[in-house]
Amino acid sequence: MKIATWNVNSIRTRLEHVVNWLSENPVDVLCLQETKVVDSNFPRSPFEELGYHLYTSGQKAYNGVALISREPLTDVSTGFTSILADIEPTWDESKRVITGVNNGIRIVNLYVPNGSAVGSEKYEYKLEWLKLLYEYLRCLTTSPSGSTLLSSQPTICVCGDFNIALEPEDIHEGVIAENHIMSSPQERQALRNILALGFADAFRKFTTEGGHYSWWDYRAAAFRRNLGWRIDHHYLTAPLYERAVSCTIDVAPRKLPQPSDHTPVIVEF
Repeated sequence: MKIATWNVNSIRTRLEHVVNWLSENPVDVLCLQETKVVDSNFPRSPFEELGYHLYTSGQKAYNGVALISREPLTDVSTGFTSILADIEPTWDESKRVITGVNNGIRIVNLYVPNGSAVGSEKYEYKLEWLKLLYEYLRCLTTSPSGSTLLSSQPTICVCGDFNIALEPEDIHEGVIAENHIMSSPQERQALRNILALGFADAFRKFTTEGGHYSWWDYRAAAFRRNLGWRIDHHYLTAPLYERAVSCTIDVAPRKLPQPSDHTPVIVEF
């Protein structure tokens, strides 16, 4: 089984890229972020013609997530409030969370806020959003009685654009990480808190060295110079981590005309 994550930076702009990639790389589930389209306008037919089922949570011009699955998904829900019923519904006005179950694997597809700049209002929003994500995932990994489910081995893949590079190896040289959005100590600690719920980085199971990235700025010839960041991740609970046989970054779509600034990351079990 293969699951891919890809921030496409507008599905309608990148539709041909995504459909062609999926035709050549028929993964079981494709998790998209930044679809930037309301659900009624999502271009469904090209994917349905390939035999896929679509589950979307979108908004106009911003954000948006989608699950594109070869098999029908079960237990599909969107947003934090589907799990965290007591939080303010306004947290789900930005469409950033969608989840469903495929062959016993719960897939959680995320588009984490960027945060704009360290210390900004959007940065504080990002940190609060990550606290909610912690609670959301804690609920998914906890039994109704309140005990952790780690002993019973939940099978969860949390993937998407995290907008966080966790380690120095995840960023090209020349970045002062401590003062930079996507690598500040507060963001990294928030992600480490989430991983402590029982998740491990699929990519680092197979590749430990730096120089492998999933996002490159459009400016300063960053892709050509490989001045990238690894901010698109697959985080797996123990059973999936043990079953994972590869996790790769496909840079080919980033070489296309008018590409997304991100490229697909694929995990295989």
